[in-house]
Amino acid sequence: MASSDSAFAGSIPAVYERELGPMLFEPYAQALAERVDGLRDGALLETAAGTGIVTAALARTLPPEVAITATDLNPAMLAVATAKPGMERVVWQPADALALPFGDAEFDVLVCSFGVMFFPDRDKGYAEAARVLRHGGRILLTVWDSLDHNDFTRVVQEDVERAFPDDPPDFIRRTPFGYADGDLIRSQVEAAGFTGVEVETVALPCRVRDARQAAEGICQGTPLRLQLEARGADLEAVTASAAAAVAERFGSGPIVGRMQALVVSATR
Repeated sequence: MASSDSAFAGSIPAVYERELGPMLFEPYAQALAERVDGLRDGALLETAAGTGIVTAALARTLPPEVAITATDLNPAMLAVATAKPGMERVVWQPADALALPFGDAEFDVLVCSFGVMFFPDRDKGYAEAARVLRHGGRILLTVWDSLDHNDFTRVVQEDVERAFPDDPPDFIRRTPFGYADGDLIRSQVEAAGFTGVEVETVALPCRVRDARQAAEGICQGTPLRLQLEARGADLEAVTASAAAAVAERFGSGPIVGRMQALVVSATR
C-alpha cells in the first residue's frame, strides 16, 4: 500500500466531510450506531474515526454512561471532527490503530468504520483491537464491498481510468474497495483471537443532490486527488468529466444509486 493512501490532509478533509459524508458514510454510521445501541455503560473506542461521522451517530445514540474515545491517524481529519457541535462527551486522540496508546482490556466495544482497508498490516491492526478489548468485548467493522456493487464510485473510477489509460490512478480500486473478501476478513479476525465472527452484506441507497457531488467527493475528497495531481491533471476538468459520466448514467440529480458494504462483528 502506498504511504499516500492514508494521507487525508490539506483540503481533502473538508471535501470528504461535505461531499462524501452525506453520500457514503452517514447511512452506515447510523447502521453501526444501532448495532451497539444495547451498550448501557462501559467504554467504547473508535479507530480511524476520520471527521467524526460515526462518532456523531454514536454520541447521539449511546447513553452518557458510555465513555467514547475516538482516534485517527490524521490530525487534519480530527480537526474537522472536534469542531462539530454536540461532541463534548467524546475524548479525541490522534493514534495509529496498529499501535494503540491504551492498556490491555480497557474497552468494551471497538468500532472501525471503513478504516481497516487502509491498514498497512491488517493482522497487526486486528491484534491491537483484541489487545485493548476486555474479555467478551465486541469489535464492529465496516468494509466496502467491490466496486461492482457501488455505482457512483465505480462510474467515477472508470472515467478517471479512461483519462489516464497509460497510468490509471488505482487508489480507489486498490485500497478502499480492495478488501472486499469476506472469507479473508473472517480468517484474519479469527486469527487475532476473536470468536463468533459474522460478516453481513448490507446494501443501502446512495443519495446525492447531483452528479457533481459524487464526482467532487471521490476526485477531491480522497487520496485519489493526490494521484491526479501527481499526474499533472487539471483537477477541475477531471471532476467535471466524472460528473458528466455519472449524469449520463444516472441523471443530473437528485439521484440514487446502489452502495454495498460488509459489516463485520465478533467477540473477544
